[in-house]
Amino acid sequence: MRNPLHRSDHVVVVGAGLAGLSAALHLLGAGRRVTVVERGALPGGRAGRLESGGYRIDTGPTVLTMPDLAEEAFAAVGDSLGAHLELLPLTPAYHARFADGSTLDVHTDAEAMEDAVQRFAGPGQARGYRELRGWLEHLYRAQKSRFIDANFDSPLQLLTPDLARLAALGGFGRLDRRIARFLTDERLQRVFSFQALYAGVPPARALAAYAVIAYMDTVAGVYFPRGGMHALPAAMAEAAAAAGADLRYRHTVTALERSGDRVTAVRTDQGRIACDAVVLTPELPLSYRLLGRRPRRPLPLRHSPSAVVLHLGTTRSWPGLGHHTLSFGRAWRSTFDQLTRTGELMSDPSLLITRPTASDPGLAPPGRELHYVLAPCPNTEIGPTAAAWESLGPRYRDSLLRELEHRGLSGLAASVEAETLVTPADWAAQGHAAGTPFSAAHTFAQTGPFRPRNLVRGTANAVLAGCGTTPGVGVPTVLISGKLAAARITGAGGRPARARRRALVPPTGKATP
Repeated sequence: MRNPLHRSDHVVVVGAGLAGLSAALHLLGAGRRVTVVERGALPGGRAGRLESGGYRIDTGPTVLTMPDLAEEAFAAVGDSLGAHLELLPLTPAYHARFADGSTLDVHTDAEAMEDAVQRFAGPGQARGYRELRGWLEHLYRAQKSRFIDANFDSPLQLLTPDLARLAALGGFGRLDRRIARFLTDERLQRVFSFQALYAGVPPARALAAYAVIAYMDTVAGVYFPRGGMHALPAAMAEAAAAAGADLRYRHTVTALERSGDRVTAVRTDQGRIACDAVVLTPELPLSYRLLGRRPRRPLPLRHSPSAVVLHLGTTRSWPGLGHHTLSFGRAWRSTFDQLTRTGELMSDPSLLITRPTASDPGLAPPGRELHYVLAPCPNTEIGPTAAAWESLGPRYRDSLLRELEHRGLSGLAASVEAETLVTPADWAAQGHAAGTPFSAAHTFAQTGPFRPRNLVRGTANAVLAGCGTTPGVGVPTVLISGKLAAARITGAGGRPARARRRALVPPTGKATP
C-alpha cells in the first residue's frame, strides 16, 4: 500500500458519518490530532436522527451487522463499544413473508435455522442450507483480508492465493445460480440473494462473491443498538471527543486551500482550519469538486437503485411483524429489471418493513409503534427525475399503504398519526448522486481495485472514505473505508491501539475568520 504523506500531524476529517468517525478514531489511535467538521447539527451522516411528535426516527440504515468492525474503531483509542452502547442481538434476524402466504423466521444460529428450513421446505432444503452456510463462511474468509479490508494501488494486487481460492469457490459466477446449487426452493433462494440489491446489482447479474453480504446478514448476526441506529455514530463521536478530537458541527466546507499537490487548509463557512492531511467523506461528486480533480474512467459510474422510505408513527402494530420483516411480492426477476433497466416503479414490490419498537419501545411515545417501510425504486438517472418525484411521491405513498393493507396490515392508513416520506428527490437534495443513498453500484468494473480509489490523482495528502470508494456500500464496509483512509495517512504498523492512547495530542488551533 502506498502511503502518500510525509507529515500528517493534524488531519481534518470532513463529515461525521460512520466513515468519518471511523477514520477519526483510527487516526487518533495513531497519535494524530484530528478535527472533524460536519455540516449537520449531529453526528451520523446518513445514519441520522429525526425527532417528530415523540418518535425518534433513524433516517438511514436500520440493519447492523459485523459490530466487531465498530469495536475495532473504539479499540483504536483504548475504548470499547460496550462502554457507550448496548447492542441487542435480533432473534430472528428477519421474518420473511411470501406472496403464497408462507412465512419463515430467518435465524443466524445454524441449528435454529436448519430446523426452521426443515419445517418450511423439508429435510433436503435443510441439508442444502447447511452446505450453503459452510460455503458462505469459506467465501467470507477468502475475501475479508485481501478484497474487503484492503487498500488497492493496482489491479495486480488481486493476484494472490486468495484470488484462486475465491475462483475455486465460484465467486466469479452468478449469484443466483450459485445459491440455486444449494437451495432449489425459490423462496429460500430469495432470502439468501435479495442482499445483492444493496450492492446495486440484480442476483442474476451479481457476482457470487457478493453472497458475502448474505453471510453478514444470515451467519454473522444482526443487531440493534438500544436507542436506535443513530446511537452508534453518537457513541463513536463521544469516544472520539474523549480521545481528543475537535468535533465542529454546523460547519459547511466551502473550499480546500492547496499548495501544489497538497491541501494546506479546509475552509468552512465558519473560518479556516490549517491541516497536514484531509479525509473527505461526502458524496464523490462533492469531494471531487472540492479537490478540483476527477479521476479518468473509461465509462461513467453506474449508480445503484434508490429507495422510497416511509416512516410511520402508528397507534398499533400487527401480529407477525418482526423487528425486520421481508415482504416479498410474487414477481422477482421482473422486479429487478424494473429497478435497474427499464426505470419503472416495482409493479409487484418486495419491501423491507422495520419495527424498531419491537426491540426498543422507548423510540416511540407510550402505547405507540414506529414502522419504517423501504421500497426500492429506480434512481433518477434511469427512472423518474427528482422533479417528477415531487408529485409522484404522495401518490406512491398511498400505493404503498394500500399494498401493505392488502398484505395483512389492515387498518394501517387509519392508524398513522405521524409520518415522513423520503423519495429520490430528497436524496438528491442531500447531495446524493442519481438520487440514491446507495452510491455507485458494485458491478465488476466498480469493485475492488476498479472502484473509485480513496486516493485521487494529483492530490498528495487527501484521502476519500465512504460508500462511494473502497470497499463499498453498507455499514460494515463504510466502517472499513474509514479505517482504510486512516491507514493511507498513518502507514502500516505502529504500536498496539491501547498503548497509543497516551500519545494523543490535545486539539488546538481553532478556526480563524
